[in-house]
Amino acid sequence: MGKTYGDIFAMAFGPIVTVFVSHPEALQQLFTNTKEIEAPGELNRAAAPLIGNNGLLLLDGVRHKHRRKLLMPAFHGDRIRGYGDQICTLTEAIMSRQPIGQPFSAYAMLQAMTLQVILEVIFGFHAGEPRYAQLKQLLPTLMNFARSPGVEIAFSLPALQQSWWSPWQQFHQLMEQFNQLIYAEIDHRRQHPDPTRTDILSELVVARDELGEPMDNQSIRDLFPSMLFAGRDAASSAIAWALYWIHRLPNVRDQVLQELDRLGNSADPLSIVQLPYLTAVCNESLRIYPTQIVTFPRRVESSIKLMGYELAPGTVIRGNIYLTHRRADLYPEPLQFKPERFLERQFSSYEFLPFGGGVRRCPGEVLALFEMKLVLATVLLRYHLELTDTATLRPQRRGVNFSPKGGLMMVSKNHRMGMRS
Repeated sequence: MGKTYGDIFAMAFGPIVTVFVSHPEALQQLFTNTKEIEAPGELNRAAAPLIGNNGLLLLDGVRHKHRRKLLMPAFHGDRIRGYGDQICTLTEAIMSRQPIGQPFSAYAMLQAMTLQVILEVIFGFHAGEPRYAQLKQLLPTLMNFARSPGVEIAFSLPALQQSWWSPWQQFHQLMEQFNQLIYAEIDHRRQHPDPTRTDILSELVVARDELGEPMDNQSIRDLFPSMLFAGRDAASSAIAWALYWIHRLPNVRDQVLQELDRLGNSADPLSIVQLPYLTAVCNESLRIYPTQIVTFPRRVESSIKLMGYELAPGTVIRGNIYLTHRRADLYPEPLQFKPERFLERQFSSYEFLPFGGGVRRCPGEVLALFEMKLVLATVLLRYHLELTDTATLRPQRRGVNFSPKGGLMMVSKNHRMGMRS
């Protein structure tokens, strides 16, 4: 598509025409010229039935900036470093359930693992608690149903959002169950405050909004769905693709294992996430299949010139991340998996942007990379895996990202004498 249409092209989706750009200079203008190009939440209104009216994607200005600021500590610095051992332990626990010699879906396994990380590590639910068990059972059904073709179409066509229309009615019922569980947990934590808790839900319960008032239950609830979908679907897709490339290319696998094995008994989470080749492998995997195919939409507020074209007020623009990451002028032989390209040069945030850019950039980017590296390292250190099929794995679209078609079937041959203990 990029070769056919160039650095900038327009596509019509019904009555709405969207301009797509893939050149780094255009992306820089898109993200930095915030006076003439805005990212209004109303352009993401179709997601409201899922994320609520107070989700980050629908907020603007001061409210958006404040809510985003509330979330950032959970995804950075000392906080995520404290999650390391938990992520490794959860990964080992779920991987240990895969029988030796029997094929399993690595993607399904990773979905279960990343969802458990979100529930336990980020939101502070614990095994044995009644709502933990209920959410763990409900969320996969809800999230998979929200990704089903019928419901995805209904998000864009409000006329289909009728209670008598069976798929939407079922989705609505699942959302009501989710809401009841979250509201009950919020009320419980308000009534039983625990100052030792550092999870994001507990912090939001005592947080103040941009006016200095306590956040109401709905505002807290509306911050959950985006994190759940990104934390499960985007994260599991990213890790699955990395597993695929590592096991498809023996030289890549050997170099990752050599780097991990050189850590010896110091293979702790902080040492692992600083490994240069493992980081390059993660980046190259995210280059080929980023967590977002396109950026969230922007709107032209006053006439601008972009890549030589005059764009009128009201024009909707998206950055095409997928095409940017496959530009041969940035990434020679762009369809080839070459981690070394990330060791040889530093790419700008307008050339490599797997988590989006500007004010709508994913706030969980640092945590996602942290988790990705630890899961890969834990699996590779402990297990000898193989792909069940050597044919090229094809992608399939799930929401705003690509997951491995067929679920990435793998088999565990035996245990390695890994470093974790």
